[in-house]
This record gives sequence, structure tokens and C-alpha cells, in this order.
Amino acid sequence: MTTERFGAQGIYRDAWGIPHLRAGGARELARLQGRVTALDRAWQLEVERHRAQGTSASFLGSDALAWDLLARRARLADTARRCFDALAARDPESADFVRAYVDGVNEGLTEGARRTPEFDGTGLSVTVPASLDQGSAPVGRWEPWTPFAVWLSTHVLFAGFPAKLWRAHAARHLGPEAVGLFATDGPGTSGSNGWLVSGERTVTGQAVIAGDPHRWIEDPGVYQQIHLSCPEFDVIGLAVPGVPGIAHFGHTGTVAWAITNAMADYQDLYEERLRRTGAGVEALGPDGVWHRATRHTEYVEVRGEEKVPVEVIETDRGPVIAGGPEGLDDGTPLALSLRYPPRVTADLGFGALLPLLRARTVADVDRAFDQWAEPVNVVQAADTEGGTLHRVAGRVPERSTAHRLGPVPAWEPGHEWTGWHTMPRAGLTDGVAVMANQRGPAAPLGVEFAPPHRADRIAALLAEKERWAPGDMSAIHMDAHLASAAPLLDRLAALDGLGPEAERLRERLLRWDRHMDADSADAAAFAAVRGALVRRLAAHPAFAPLREVPAYPEALLPWLNLTVRIGYALEHLLRAEELYGIDRPALVREALEEIAAQPPQGTWGDTHRLAPWRALSSTSYDEPGLSGDHDCVLCTSAVPGLTDLAARGPAARYVWDLARRENSLWVVPFGACGVPGSPHHRDQLPLWLGGELVPVVTDWDRLVKEKESDV
Repeated sequence: MTTERFGAQGIYRDAWGIPHLRAGGARELARLQGRVTALDRAWQLEVERHRAQGTSASFLGSDALAWDLLARRARLADTARRCFDALAARDPESADFVRAYVDGVNEGLTEGARRTPEFDGTGLSVTVPASLDQGSAPVGRWEPWTPFAVWLSTHVLFAGFPAKLWRAHAARHLGPEAVGLFATDGPGTSGSNGWLVSGERTVTGQAVIAGDPHRWIEDPGVYQQIHLSCPEFDVIGLAVPGVPGIAHFGHTGTVAWAITNAMADYQDLYEERLRRTGAGVEALGPDGVWHRATRHTEYVEVRGEEKVPVEVIETDRGPVIAGGPEGLDDGTPLALSLRYPPRVTADLGFGALLPLLRARTVADVDRAFDQWAEPVNVVQAADTEGGTLHRVAGRVPERSTAHRLGPVPAWEPGHEWTGWHTMPRAGLTDGVAVMANQRGPAAPLGVEFAPPHRADRIAALLAEKERWAPGDMSAIHMDAHLASAAPLLDRLAALDGLGPEAERLRERLLRWDRHMDADSADAAAFAAVRGALVRRLAAHPAFAPLREVPAYPEALLPWLNLTVRIGYALEHLLRAEELYGIDRPALVREALEEIAAQPPQGTWGDTHRLAPWRALSSTSYDEPGLSGDHDCVLCTSAVPGLTDLAARGPAARYVWDLARRENSLWVVPFGACGVPGSPHHRDQLPLWLGGELVPVVTDWDRLVKEKESDV
């Protein structure tokens, strides 16, 4: 790369290839952010754009069809258009900020695609037209609403509305108590760890904020380390590729913020009664009257196959995402509509993006997040004046409690949204606030939360020292203690009359330190016994009715997988006083004896390996073994009973120091660049694996500027 020393506005890089951007104003900075993202991550941007529009199967093939059908039926792209138009009407400056980002993406896509081999592998070309006011949207063309669509596509499943199908399914066959037994964060839910340590508990007297968002691990990564600087503000943080600004994790020098998933329940499913008429489709409303529903047919292109028609129907509640007038594909007389806040309000919260960049105090951050909508998050913030913030941000509708269990009948009164909840707030305890998706300040707003293990462990670790420094936080990030092992180990301890091999394995597991370390043979043995028990429970006749589910859309079926549900809820199922007549000691004995007869020969890291999502399954690497597990602070999620592979985990780690921003630290699973073969494609992976972090650089004299010919 041809370079010159820093001296002007433009794109700069540090030793890790992280982009540092300097511009004369906020609009030009947004354009530069869009451009550098297109240069570094053209393939990722185009995959996300197509997923948001429901067109990814056109070049990824039939494996992407299920998602495209859901995106079309949920009307994600149309909702994004509405959100942009509404933002432009009420906040022209913020809309122009987004528009400038899109201009930058369109400027950089052609060159970014030229650098990226995946485009050739799929036949997908990127050609941005000279005129951006054409009626159609050619390949590679981003529209001003596209970042809204990317955000919606990324987060529409965060509230876990498919879990309502599971709750209704379980309650229908096992009774309402089953909802509580299986209540835990499910297969598609994204969470995070986050902790705020106030100045009274740090070595500098200024606060430290640290944590790690847990998402599907993707290559390229879902978070982009970036530095945005103009005369008005100078901010470092983790951006979402395809979206301008820094919404989730940022540090302006005088104030820093971070978020975790609040696990709030803000999306609803309605059972609809639909009928066809000569004029189209009608839906029965709560007033007893049939009302006209909008409908049209779209066609999803599938690479190498025929186009697939999809009927798009929307009632007064929302888009119909499953079934139709004729019911589900298996004949079940059911149609389900989805009501979600941005579809109702035409607001995603993008009015908060510029105020966050301009924030100087926690009061500024607080006001910015008053504009937030989706997803609903718990926010932690601190500033150099000693201010702290711990609150929920987003939009949660007020409605009847029946919505929490499952779909409600659209034709019955009493299920309307009647207003919006006031977002809860919380304080610090002993100078610390910990949030790990447990029942914290958002408890009144949700149904299923993460078990308290991660939050309790973080709090216990923080209590072990009176004063903390930024460099100390990686020990918390990497803690692999598995508190949820206790119920199974207690069951093992209660067994008697075991054979010699089973007895030896049992005693070995009872001596185990309960750390899911990659080099631990005991952790591997525990996971094997756990998996064998989960499979036995899933196969038990008492749960047989749960194995047969209606023909819901394929994209929603992971939430109804019985093995997955039992694997995540195992500790509840083992601790319940009674479990539908199941002889749990006998199943625990069988699982132990099965593994004792043929114990795993390796360590936990031999099978608990990183399994990132890539749009092209043909692209693969020899991925490493991992420490951690679903309920560890080091939350590298296996699915007990199904796979030891970890598809979810820390999508980034960060430590924000309010005493001196240059002492802040961060790391991502792979690297700053999404181009295979780039020096910065996977250069952070060894650090991420070992719990090390990259120093944040804000001194422009330590950065290298790219020449225009390079970008």
C-alpha cells in the first residue's frame, strides 16, 4: 500500500488495519464511513442488502430461500422505506447523515467488489449506475433506506417472536407450566455481557465499561472497529457494517456507552381468519367485521432453479408471515400475522445516531437513547464527570398479558396495543452494574431471560478486587466456569449401584473444577454425558407431542426444535420437582453408562470448535477449539444434545477507559477487513482466542494515511 504520513482528511489505518476516518463535517464523515466499509467489506454489505430485500437466494441458491421468503412476507424492505421517509420528514439532518453514508457505499462498492473473490464465485457483479435516480435498483445500488433494511434484517428476530410459537406448542400439549420449565434464552436469541465499574472501584478514579456482545459469529464479523473524527466530535467504537455512526458501543473521549439485549417482548403474533373474495383477501377484525387486507404476489429468484412465488398479505395487525386463507402448507387452518413496532411507528431509532456521536456526558447519551426504538437494549454509560447511566432503551407496547404466551386471536377484542411502556432505570450496587440478559431492569418487559449464571459470576469476580484497571478485564471476559453444571452433577452424585467404569467417570466428574476449558478432558466428558442425557429426554414418550410441529415457515423452525429446547433448559428440567412422570435418575444413569463405556478420547476444544456463518458454505478454514459454553461468561454456545460446535459467541470484546481513552482495548474474532487473503482478514483471531485485546489508537501521528489511489 502506498502511504504518506498523516496531515489531511481521509482514511487512516493503524497496525491492525482498523479504519480511522477524518473529515471536515458529519456528513462528509458519514460518506467516508460508507466508502471505507464498501472497500473493506463489499461482499458482506451486498449479502446483507440482499438478505434485507429477500433476494439472497438469487446468488446463494436454495439454502437462502427460507430467509428470503420470511423477509418478503414480513415486509422488511417496505418497512425500511417507511422508516427512512418518516425520519426525513421529522429530522432532515439525520436522514441526510444516512443518505451520505449510502453515497459513500455506492462510491466504494465497485472497487471493493473487485478486491473480493466471493463475487466471482457466485457470478454476482456490482455495477453502480452513474445516475442514482433511476426507477429500478440494479445490483450494487444502495438506496437511502437500505441501512434501515439491513438493521431490520439483522435484528427482527432479536425479540424472539418465534418463541411464542414454542410456548403455545408446549402449553397446548403439556399445560401452561411447561412455559416456565422451558423458559431460557433460546436458539436465535442474541445476548451480551456488560459491566460498568464506577470510579470508586477503579485504580484511576474514573469509570471503566467492559463487555462482549454475543451474536452469531460471522465471517466477516458483525462488528466493525472504527474511529470517526471531524471538528464536531471524535468517537471510537464498534459499528454495524451497513449502518452509519456507532449505535451500540462507543467512546467520545468524555463519555462511553455500551448495550446488552434487554430480552424484552415487543413483537406479537396474531392468529388471523382470512378469506378470499373477488376483490382479494379479507381478515376478520375484533369488531366482528371482515376488513380488506392488502395483497400482492412477488417472485423470489433462486440460483439455478425456478422462481418461487410468494403471496404477501398484510392485515390491520401486520404482515402475514405464516399461512394464508388456505392455512399452512400441511393444511392446518392457520395464518399468523406479525406486529412489530417499526411497522407500526415507522421509526427504528436512527434519530439517535448523530446525538450519540455528539454526546459529551451521560445526560447526552440518555437523551439520545430516548429516541431509540429497536432492538430494545439495556444501556450502560459513564462520563469523566463521574456520571453513570443504567437504563433500558427502546419501544415496548402495552397490551394484554395473553400476548406473552403465544399468538392471540385477531378477531377477538382486547388484544390491541394501547400505548408504550416507560423504560425502566436502575442504579449501581457497590459501585458496579452488571447486565448479562438476566432478569434485571427489563424484567417487567419480558418473558424469557438468560439464567443468572453469567451475571452472578461477573459480579462475584468483580467483588474479588477492590480496585480494577482496564487491563484486568480480560480475565472476566475469558472466565469459563459453568455454574449450570450443578443440577446434572447433583443428579450424578445421587446415583448408586454403578458399574466400575461408570463409577470412575462419576467420581472424575464430581472432582472436576467445572471450568469448560478447551484443554480439559473432564469438560469434554461432562459435555458428552450432558449431550447423551439431552438426547434421551428428547426421545422420551412424554415429550413425543412436542416433536411434531405445524408446518411453520422453515426460518422459524429452530425455535421449535425439541432437542435444542431441552438442551438449553436442562437445568430447569433436572431441578423440577416432577417432570411428567419421567424417571430422571434412570436416564442420568443410562447417559453416564453410555459415555463410560466409550468415553471421549480428547479435550473439550477437540469438539467445541468455532463454527462461523459464512454466506458461501464452500469457504472454510480449519477453525480452532474454544473454551467456554452457553452459560459461561465466555459464552461460546454449544447446543447440548445436538452439537458441540459454537456458532454463537463474543462477536467483539471491548474495554472503555474513562480516565484515558488511549488505554481502552478491543478485539474482534477475525479482523478489520472482510477480504480473504488480506493481512487483516484474520489477524485478530489469535488474540481473540487467547483473551488478549488490541490497544485503541487515537493519536493521529501513529496512524498511516491511505492515498486516494489506494482507496
